[in-house]
Formats: sequence, structure tokens, C-alpha cells
Amino acid sequence: MNLILLGPPGAGKGTQSVVLSKKYNIPHISTGDILRESVKAGLPLGLEAKAFMDKGELVPDEIVTGIVVERLKKTDTKKGYILDGFPRTLQQAVDLDEALKKESGRIDMVLYFETSPKVAIERLSGRRVCKKCGFNYHVKNIPPKKEGVCDKCGGVLFQRPDDKEETVLNRLKVYEGQTKPLIEYYTKKGLLKKVSGDMMVEDLFNVISKIFSDMKLA
Repeated sequence: MNLILLGPPGAGKGTQSVVLSKKYNIPHISTGDILRESVKAGLPLGLEAKAFMDKGELVPDEIVTGIVVERLKKTDTKKGYILDGFPRTLQQAVDLDEALKKESGRIDMVLYFETSPKVAIERLSGRRVCKKCGFNYHVKNIPPKKEGVCDKCGGVLFQRPDDKEETVLNRLKVYEGQTKPLIEYYTKKGLLKKVSGDMMVEDLFNVISKIFSDMKLA
């Protein structure tokens, strides 16, 4: 079961990825995480990416796709995987398909989380991130045991600048423009399934599980 999760910031992709990963025993692959890991490990593609990141420039599509494809070659992906945050552009989607064909692989389904701006703003503005380990909390939905302190490592929690309410609407507009070609691409391939990102975690998980069952993916 090879999945791609698409959706605007605040759609709940990361939360569902964790739940689905645990349920179906397949890795949750976050582009941001593997990019940082590749840079930290000093891998060739990671070093190429770092050169762009250090200059504050976007990492080119071919480098990002290369890093993702290398991650998909690891043995823990044999039963499947969940791609979260990738692809972000049409070119990345096309390049991913070409790379998977060479490895006799394919994407089974693309889940698009349709989410209202109101819900996205509420979720993002309430998010808090640990400075030390990067674990995510939410002031209402996933509060830490002690306010401002990470349960896992004791690190300080902070609000990312781009999670502030005044910047979220702009992020949503940018994402919508960027993602429209991807939605059209995967719809034409017959892979796209839309779900409501406004739903509560457990309810949405049940909807997704039924889709998997109906499609005989799980």
C-alpha cells in the first residue's frame, strides 16, 4: 500500500500519517525529515540540497525527488509507505512516477484532505513545536502535560512564525495554487480520493480505513 497524502497546511496529514503508519505497519515518510536526515548524514544528494538551503533557496525538484527515491529503496518500505509533503510540484510527481517505474513500483492511492480555512487556521495557530526534538503539540487537541514543556524530552515549546494566524491565510492561498496541477494529474490517473480534513482524527481514520477496504488495499 503506497500512499501519498495531499492537503493544505493544517489539514491533519501529519496526524493521520502517524495513525495510519501504526495501524498498517508502514513507514510515514516526511519530506522535511528525510531532507534533514540526508543533510545530517552527509549523503551526496543531501550535500547538494544543503548548498541551496544555506543560500535560502528552494532545493531543486530533481534533488528532492532523488532523496525521496533513495529513501523508498530501504527495506522497511516493502509492505508500503506513506508520503507526506511530497510531491509538492507537478514536476516532482512526474519524476516520482518515472523513478518508480524503473523499480517496478507505483503509487496505489492519493488522498486529498479538503479542509476549510477556518479549521486550518484554528489548528495551525494552536500548534506548538518542541525546539529540541521537533515533536508537535496543540494547545487544545494535543496539549503537553506541562504548559510550554515537551513531554518527550523536556524541551521548550514554541509557535512557528508561519503558524501565526495572520500568515496562515497566505500559506493556504499559495498551497492551493501550487497543488491544483497535482490534483488534476492524479485525478486523470484515477488515483485521487478526496476526504474531509475538517473531521476529527478518529472519524477521518475510519473513513480512510473504509476506502482502503473498499479498494482492497488493506
